[in-house]
Amino acid sequence: MTPLSPPEAAAHRAALLDWYSRHARDLPWRRDPRPWHVWVSEIMCQQTRVSSAIPYFERFIARFPTPAALAAVDIEAVYPYWAGLGYYARARNLHAAARQVAQTHDGEIPSDPEVFGALKGVGRYTRGAVMSIAFGHREPVVDGNVVRVLCRLLAVEADPRSAPVQRGLWASAAALVDGERPGDLNQAVMELGATVCTPKSPTCLLCPLQGACVARATGQPERLPVKPARKAAAQVALVAGLARDDAGALWLARNPDQGLLGGQWRLPGLPADDPQALTALGLTPTAATPLITVHHAFSHQRWTVAVYPARGTPRGGDFVEFRAVPEAALDGLPLGGPALKALRALGLKIKARRGAGR
Repeated sequence: MTPLSPPEAAAHRAALLDWYSRHARDLPWRRDPRPWHVWVSEIMCQQTRVSSAIPYFERFIARFPTPAALAAVDIEAVYPYWAGLGYYARARNLHAAARQVAQTHDGEIPSDPEVFGALKGVGRYTRGAVMSIAFGHREPVVDGNVVRVLCRLLAVEADPRSAPVQRGLWASAAALVDGERPGDLNQAVMELGATVCTPKSPTCLLCPLQGACVARATGQPERLPVKPARKAAAQVALVAGLARDDAGALWLARNPDQGLLGGQWRLPGLPADDPQALTALGLTPTAATPLITVHHAFSHQRWTVAVYPARGTPRGGDFVEFRAVPEAALDGLPLGGPALKALRALGLKIKARRGAGR
């Protein structure tokens, strides 16, 4: 793709900033855009809708008003304030980065883009967002909303995930942000994608870039960005055991931090069709038929999990920890999607988890 030229970028920048000044949503981190607030909000809003993230942000900041406050607690104390947002690696990375800030930077978030970008879990997008919004650096951002806006504006007909297109998108974002109010400019493009240039039924007549948008001129803006054909997801059958200790607490297993459902808790189980496979985890199934069978789709796998009543104390497998958890404490744990579905279907009361998207 051909990136935006400086004159094009300058014209679009003026239109975007004018539009943003009049239409920006009133969000708590925008009212008080100190670096910690911006950082936390950006991490929470990755894979989570803004409207869903707001109450979590407010509770989180009330409990952890500074990086030092977050660094001072163990990660287990963080999970109750994150439970429901999902994607718990975000919480673990933010916690680890807060400890880096506390230990290496005297509790102050670095204003240097290179130094901030070296913190745990800070990628190119997070670096650009925090550095531009909180510190006024002319650092670009490219997220799903920015991709959609630029691909439609420039009629990008190639896979937006390909390396050449990625380079063009970042170059265009850099051209846009190379001017006044870089933080507002980045937020304007993301806001436009979230509220006007939406995946379906975009409201083009409200868009400040409508006169320059090639996709609008074709009359088919929804066709872009190009969506490459997905490979068929692998089908995976698993068995899991519903077992309790002598006090009635439910046995759960924690996954390793890396990999699918990293660091999350689930019912002890493993890939298999036969419930007797649970004996490898120290559990004995007490019925030949499952209590419940749940289905859960990931981007590359589709799980079918048969949950059997079982007795015993789980051990072994690829898990890093087993814990007997009272039902009242389940809300404070990072539970994986399949476990959530199974436990809810079995009548346990667990708060709803929030949806994805900005």
